[in-house]
Amino acid sequence: MSHHIVEVRNLRHAYSDGTVSLNDVSFRIPHGESVGIIGANGAGKSTLLHHLNGYLIATSGEVRIGEIPVNKRTLPDIRHAVGMVFQDPDDQLFMPTVFDDVAFGPFNLGLPLQEVEQRVKVALEQVGAAHLSTKPPYNLSGGEKKRVAIATVLSMNPSILVMDEPTNGLDPFARRQLMAILTNFEHTKIITSHDLDMVANICTRVIVLSHGKVRADGSPRDIFANEALLAECHLEKPLSMQGCPICGKGKIDVT
Repeated sequence: MSHHIVEVRNLRHAYSDGTVSLNDVSFRIPHGESVGIIGANGAGKSTLLHHLNGYLIATSGEVRIGEIPVNKRTLPDIRHAVGMVFQDPDDQLFMPTVFDDVAFGPFNLGLPLQEVEQRVKVALEQVGAAHLSTKPPYNLSGGEKKRVAIATVLSMNPSILVMDEPTNGLDPFARRQLMAILTNFEHTKIITSHDLDMVANICTRVIVLSHGKVRADGSPRDIFANEALLAECHLEKPLSMQGCPICGKGKIDVT
């Protein structure tokens, strides 16, 4: 899977009721790029992410990870390379304990117990959840569940990390921890979020979706400086770029 390039070509998706959620979406993400996908509610962000690891299969068009097309036959290879953190952590946590959940993926790769235990330890430490190892997931808070869900993906050592609204439900400390994890993740990152400050700080590229189509694709500086585009797509600048509402001071430049 050469360089784990993500390529989406003329992607269209329609749900069973005929609703078209993605319409002729195309872009290419080279290995190592950090991309934020933003848009108003209903723009198609989550639907798009679900195509990147085969949770949804395109109605037409194509998604490729490296040289491999995403389809039912290639799902094992695709999901080994693409780690997906869903918006709702309950979609990922189903085992009796946190350890079991984080170990589930590595065990299914056929790894020996010692390596699985090491991967679980490292992944839980990365998200600040090592103390939760023996707890049942249903007893965790929303923020704790989110951190454990992220750990289940990190334990697989993915080459492409895909995250749907990763900061939802996190307190400020946990949010800072997550941003540090994302900053230190050396491979490709694709993130959807309404937390535009996080997107501005983490991502080197921003794709704007509107009504299931790519409306813009560029650097955070260019996207967030385009007030007409943001207004048209029902978005606002990150709070850090808005400054004081009275004097206008305190704006942070996004490079």
